[in-house]
Amino acid sequence: MTAEVKQRIEQILCGEVPEGYKRCIPYVLPSDWSTVKLGKISDCVSRPNRDGKDRPAYSINNQKGFVPQGEQFEEGSYQDLDKSTYKIVKRGEFAYNPARINVGSIGRLVDEAEAIVSSLYVCVKLSDQVDGEFFNCWVKTQDFKKETIRNLEGSVREYLFYENFSNIRMPLPPLAEQKKIAEILAVCDRVIELKQKLVDELKQLKKICLAKMFPQEGSLEPEIRLSGFKAPWITHKFSEFTHNAGKRNRDGLDLEPYAITNEQGFVRQIEAHDEFGYMKETDRKAYIIVPPKAFAYNPARINVGSIGYYEGSTEVIVSSLYEVFQTNEYVFDRFLWHWFKSDVFPKWIIRLQEGSVRLYFYYDKLCECQMLLPTVTEQKAIAEVLDNMDNLIALYQRELEYTKQKKKALMQLLLTGIVRTNK
Repeated sequence: MTAEVKQRIEQILCGEVPEGYKRCIPYVLPSDWSTVKLGKISDCVSRPNRDGKDRPAYSINNQKGFVPQGEQFEEGSYQDLDKSTYKIVKRGEFAYNPARINVGSIGRLVDEAEAIVSSLYVCVKLSDQVDGEFFNCWVKTQDFKKETIRNLEGSVREYLFYENFSNIRMPLPPLAEQKKIAEILAVCDRVIELKQKLVDELKQLKKICLAKMFPQEGSLEPEIRLSGFKAPWITHKFSEFTHNAGKRNRDGLDLEPYAITNEQGFVRQIEAHDEFGYMKETDRKAYIIVPPKAFAYNPARINVGSIGYYEGSTEVIVSSLYEVFQTNEYVFDRFLWHWFKSDVFPKWIIRLQEGSVRLYFYYDKLCECQMLLPTVTEQKAIAEVLDNMDNLIALYQRELEYTKQKKKALMQLLLTGIVRTNK
């Protein structure tokens, strides 16, 4: 960032108007930009799908915008619906869910000449003053979200119908600059897309390695063995190498509360976003203490991967709903952790979980599971290979997140005119 741009930002933050800029409530914008209400640059369009043409049905996803309806909902849940009341959207037009636009449920149709969306959606066509991709970038900004929230209405549930949508204010540069901004951000999106693809490919490679480095059901050894290891793998029950390690925090120790998420495993409770990850107890004596080098899992959600391995050096606490266990010297913990993430363990869960309304997989059922174990030396070697893959995935994941943050910062600078594309 240049010194000139930094100075410009500081001036705006201090309430000053830099040279070559003007105040256009609620923005400070370049002199050749303007602030417009969306009603001046857009029209609400409503075309009922009644002509019998076979058009693809789409929904609006918070992250992706327009997605085929089959990807958004379970197969069969939408196919038999009467689509004559659906609305037709043409390429380049926008549609949004008035009940969920505050969480990003808006998108631009680009993959089809025409598509249909639910009659509940609001469909919008932009005027020639606005570049569609520029507008598509702007609706992803915090400024748009703030304007959306400001214009919502309703009591039990808040909505943004077109009447209020049209009152939203946006900064509008000259059309040529709009296009240039959209081109720059499109390049950023392409970089993010490529980095995301690399992360996805690495995760898929890890999944393949898990399938080939652990014996599948009915086999006595894995498809791939590391060089130098020939000793047979031996079947063991979990009861032979694990013990229940959870104890109630009866003394009310002031320990850090943690939760288990499907993706990350152990995370601080304050950082957990999974609705089942939060602990409900208010009395710390109700929590379970987790010692270092222990596993914990949610018996109601382990079927979707809610298990974690705690590698910290001090005790923490988790919900009283969780099961906590440790292993003995016959198992290397990181090896076992990767086995839990393979496609072998879920089959045991399905086989042994119990319950009527809701299925559970308690520790006594875990003890009935069986797994083939190589020597501890081979376990460590396998774990090292898989850990290295995890580290590589984490490295590229961090790089991906950093790139996303850079794009987010650049969007704020470009879409408010603090950084000019022609200056």
